[in-house]
Amino acid sequence: MSDKNAFYTKLKVQLEDTTKFPADYMYKFIVPSDENQVAEVQDLFNDKGAVIKTKSSKTGKYISLSIVLKIESANKVIEYYKKAEKIKGIISL
Repeated sequence: MSDKNAFYTKLKVQLEDTTKFPADYMYKFIVPSDENQVAEVQDLFNDKGAVIKTKSSKTGKYISLSIVLKIESANKVIEYYKKAEKIKGIISL
């Protein structure tokens, strides 16, 4: 099993143990301060009714995004992480 699969398997177990779905879930990402990458992350969540907050780093090289979204299941949480990891330069927190 790859490290990513192991991570997502463990995350699913933890989410199911600690969260009663549907629930508000907060995603936190850091991306290089490139408008395209920020827009890609926002586009992933915008049409889902998410609340998105952005903040630039002190040096201006990176932008952090905090996204709160009502999620139906642990599988959906993981589905968004998998979609987000395809964005170049993204770091999931």
